[in-house]
Amino acid sequence: MPTDKLDFRHHNYKEMRKVRSLCSLPPCGWGKAGTCRPALAGEASRATCPSQLMKEVNEECPNITRVYSIGKSYLGLKMYVMEISDNPGQHELGEPEFRYVAGMHGNEVLGRELLLNLMQYLCGEYTRGNPRVVRLVSETRIHLLPSMNPDGYETAYKLGSELAGWAVGRWTYEGIDLNHNFADLNTALWDAEDNELVPHKFPNHYLPIPEYYTFVAPETRAVINWMQKFPFVLSANLHGGELVVTYPYDMTRTYWKAQELTPTPDDAVFRWLATVYATTNLAMVDAERRLCHYEDFTREGNIINGAHWHTVPGSMNDFSYLHTNCFEVTVELSCDKFPHESELPREWENNKESLLVFMEQVRRGIKGVVRDKDTEQGIADAIIAVDGINHDVRTAFDGDYWRLLNPGEYEVTAAAEGYHPVTRTCRVSFEDNPTLCDFQLTKTPKQRLCGSPLPTAMGKKGSCPLST
Repeated sequence: MPTDKLDFRHHNYKEMRKVRSLCSLPPCGWGKAGTCRPALAGEASRATCPSQLMKEVNEECPNITRVYSIGKSYLGLKMYVMEISDNPGQHELGEPEFRYVAGMHGNEVLGRELLLNLMQYLCGEYTRGNPRVVRLVSETRIHLLPSMNPDGYETAYKLGSELAGWAVGRWTYEGIDLNHNFADLNTALWDAEDNELVPHKFPNHYLPIPEYYTFVAPETRAVINWMQKFPFVLSANLHGGELVVTYPYDMTRTYWKAQELTPTPDDAVFRWLATVYATTNLAMVDAERRLCHYEDFTREGNIINGAHWHTVPGSMNDFSYLHTNCFEVTVELSCDKFPHESELPREWENNKESLLVFMEQVRRGIKGVVRDKDTEQGIADAIIAVDGINHDVRTAFDGDYWRLLNPGEYEVTAAAEGYHPVTRTCRVSFEDNPTLCDFQLTKTPKQRLCGSPLPTAMGKKGSCPLST
């Protein structure tokens, strides 16, 4: 049994965030008939039930937490996120941003409960001065979204673990599978690669959303806006129904194939990230465990390329990789999509170390700031290219960047419009810290003239004429 004193039970939407009126009543057997409520799991010795869990964590640790909403579901339920950081509400220069997302499929509930447990755990351990947690919170801005599909979860929750079944609550209220609802950016990239247009005439990163992408669920739109707002570096999407970690690409390159090994340019990094979670997960490494279904993932270390398992066009993982800087994997947490409350303490123990060590991988690789050599100001949207890896990342609005890489020596180039590119060697060690790799870029002669405060041949007061 776990030693962490956490709230191990299934929380409906109101219990996750809002006051539940039933909590003001004593459990049946403790009060008079007609003025009681059913006892909750593990409530034999207490007369109050936990409510407003996220709010309570925020009140217990106001110095390191913030609760915010990224939008609403189709039925109007807010999609709440718990931020955990030593400076909540602020992006600190050089500090990476991490996210966990759960409940994309409303009936796959274990991830939701694990994230609620995780926020309690981080709050408590930070307060107690746990060095590992203090470092994690101090050096990383963590975002936890327990329920991406709250409408679907409420549908499954009403039936409970015994009756919810394999599909009830999986989709949104509109009947949309959110993991097929993101824009397909893969096809455009692969077509451009086939025509040798990448990266000189077609980008290998930050691919734009196609104009024809219009049928988007409000939940998906909220997450896309969230992705675009924060410079996330690493993420995991928590699911259920299997015991395996999958990594991009999720969509097969040959469109008519249901299964096909389809690696990204960062396949080695993705394999490492998946392996880190799988090898520290007590359920996945249990040699005596039964198979969930008919596929034996233990032969591959409980990891698999998503497209090699089954194709998923429009997945969040692929979209995250191609539209933003963020590397994301999917974790299938349990054979049972809706485990009974009695199993939650054991599942926390199975996943606690995995959840922590995966977050720590955000420190793997290189990081730095790209600055203007003359002004020392950070340059936003500068491109960071690693020689031999056909996938770039970009700097955030302050000029800072993070690039996940395995240990080794890399030739890295920083480039920005109006500046001369700079290339330097960056060495990634096996130490538990990113390698600092800063750049200073010099303006091109034309850019210097354009930025001059004096009248020049380029135009009055240094302004550049528009191209004709």
